[in-house]
Amino acid sequence: MGRTRKGRPVSGWLVVDKPAGISSAAVVNKVRWAFGAQKAGHAGTLDPEATGVLAVALGEATKTVPYIADALKAYRFSVRLGQATNTDDAEGEITASSDARPDDDAIKAALGAFVGEIMQVPPKFSAVKIDGQRAYKLAREDEDFDIEARPLWVEELTMIDRPDADHVVLEMICGKGGYVRAIARDLGAALGCHGHVAWLRRTWSGPFDVEHGVSLETVDALAKDPALDAHLLPLETALADLPHVRATEAGALRLRNGNPGMVLASGVDYGAECWASLDGQPVAIGRLMGAELHPARVFNL
Repeated sequence: MGRTRKGRPVSGWLVVDKPAGISSAAVVNKVRWAFGAQKAGHAGTLDPEATGVLAVALGEATKTVPYIADALKAYRFSVRLGQATNTDDAEGEITASSDARPDDDAIKAALGAFVGEIMQVPPKFSAVKIDGQRAYKLAREDEDFDIEARPLWVEELTMIDRPDADHVVLEMICGKGGYVRAIARDLGAALGCHGHVAWLRRTWSGPFDVEHGVSLETVDALAKDPALDAHLLPLETALADLPHVRATEAGALRLRNGNPGMVLASGVDYGAECWASLDGQPVAIGRLMGAELHPARVFNL
């Protein structure tokens, strides 16, 4: 017999406007505690000093995390020109400096090289695994190691502001696995002046927008209070980019048991990944094969 999970079987998404100075894991733990939830996870880590959208999945919503992790995300950040740091952000030690300060036109011209499908080397102070160990652990121990470049899709990279000669504010929309700190580092190198991230804010992630984010103060104030549930978004919010089909009652029963089930689909291509519901409740995600959905994930709501 499987072990029963402790906590409430609450399911849904909470969009947290993460403050600086706390890790993403600590935010997830606080949210799980506040809801008394059985399980929780998040879709896309933010560095401790970064702020903005941290989408926390509770209960059955954790099964939809991959669909947010793979979605486009938007960041607004400031690059400190003239200084490189060992962490590629303001928390690290300065490793190189320059008196050169590119003008606005030079910065705008350089941004084009960072748009589209690019190859990016993650920062050494990152969670990338090197021979089974986290890169940041090796970096803290002054180990000598290299990280392989990996592909990243950058939809947009735009200059928003130039508050002074030392700083430029940028906005970036990118795909999964992007490191804003690496963009700042590589932009500084391309401009011949060095650079690192001064501050960073994620403004949206897939369907989740920071304008609808809940502060940690609100989470604390409403902890263990049923009123906190009013801030939850439905599980299916994460599935906005997937086609929606409706299961028959008999089909839903089969799907919930992990078997192909009959659905009513209109305008959905054969073989398409989609999600099915019955009476407004998500039932499963799977592939449409004719009139049946072949489930990959089943929701127990």
